[in-house]
Formats: sequence, structure tokens, C-alpha cells
Amino acid sequence: MTHAMQKGSNIPVAPVAVRAVLRWTGGPEVPDVDASALLVGPDGRVRSDEDFVFYNQPRHPSGAVWRLGKKQVGDAITDAVQADLRTVTPSVDRILVVASAEDVPFQRVRDLRILLYDATATGGAEPLAYFDVRPETGAETALICGELYRRGDGWKFRALGEGYSDGLVGLATDHGISVDENAAEPDAGAGPAAGTAATPAGPNSDRTAAMAPPTQAPPAAQPAYGYPQAVSPAPVPGPGGDPSFRLPAQGPQFIRR
Repeated sequence: MTHAMQKGSNIPVAPVAVRAVLRWTGGPEVPDVDASALLVGPDGRVRSDEDFVFYNQPRHPSGAVWRLGKKQVGDAITDAVQADLRTVTPSVDRILVVASAEDVPFQRVRDLRILLYDATATGGAEPLAYFDVRPETGAETALICGELYRRGDGWKFRALGEGYSDGLVGLATDHGISVDENAAEPDAGAGPAAGTAATPAGPNSDRTAAMAPPTQAPPAAQPAYGYPQAVSPAPVPGPGGDPSFRLPAQGPQFIRR
């Protein structure tokens, strides 16, 4: 049975792994939508920037949450994240499922819906639940569509639809992500940009960029983030390393259009 959810309602989640799918109707004037996830503690904040799973950091280091990428069937476009609830560490209290629209108001996104599936079920299975996400003001550029949260020894899913008019940057900052927007600005006449070592290796239709590791990056280095990122080949160092290489700045960096 598929539950048609209202804003604020919740259902128990029995499956050990679930897939949250954002679906909307595409068109010439419809902005692209990206799905992402935030793993937060009881205080509603991330433990580190690694708890942000999105297009430039598509898999959580624990392997518990990851992006699946976009698909299109007819006019319907989907983007999805998946979670193995068995492997989510106890310090994570909630997993927020987020939609963002490239700083374009969600009033231009048609028929936005979040569907929750049992990820262990075979093909063709009906969704466990769905929720039609409707922006309250129309000016929202990022939305928390729903959340998976702990309840006792199990999990539940709640339909939310909470909006942010300052986009993914504002939403991420509100939950403890370190955002350095200035670090994304190129320096005229300088060598490679700070995020060069983490630029995608080639075009990717769903904009889930694969990150190329820096040649001599220390273990604590974080990837550079862009919204969207320009696609350029990673530099090939010589035998002695690339003298122009620079470490990426720490924390997500969102490049506005």
C-alpha cells in the first residue's frame, strides 16, 4: 500500500534500505533540480562537511548514503538518494532529503513530488509513500522535502516541504556546513584555481561529478564544490609534481551562475 502523505505527516519505515526519489515535469522554462542529503545529529547540525551528500560529494564516507543520479522518462525527470539504514552511525539522528534549483524559484518547477521506495524490493515495486511538495511562497530556491529520522530502534519518514529563499548555500549553512563562497572566485593571472585538482574528469549528464584526487593532498583535504562546476581536465604532474598545485579550500564552495 502506498501512503499519500500530507505535510507534517509521518510513516514507519520497515525496510532496511530506502530510496528517496525526487520527480518533476521538465520543460524549456523549468530549472534543473538536484537531490542531496544532510546527515544531522540531534541538534540538527552536521558533524562535519562530509555529512553533506550532493552532486560534488555523491557518497558519504561511511557508504550509508549516496546519490543515484538523474533519469528521464518522457517529460518526467528524477533525481534520487539512497540510504542503507543499517549502516548509519548512531550519532546520526536524521537524514534530510533536499531539493535545490540553481537559485531559481521553485514556483517554476512543475509537479515536484518525493517518493519513498524499499531499495531492497525487486523492479516494479510500488512506492511506500509519496508527498507532493508545494512551495509556500514560490520564492524558495531550496527545499527540505522530507526526512528519515530515528524513533526507538527503528526509523520513520516525515513529509516536510520546508523552504529556503537563499538556496542550497543558506540551507547548508543553517545545518552547520562550512561554506566559503569567496574561495570559488578565480584570481586573474594566477595559476590553476584552488579547486582544479577536484574538477570532474569529463561531462556527466546528471551533473554528479566524479572527483579526481589531488596528487599530494593530505588525508584531511576536502573536495572543492561548485554549482555547477566547469568541466576541465585535471593537470598531469611531472615526475617532481606540479609546482602550481594548490590545496582546495576547506568546506563547500558554491559557484553561483
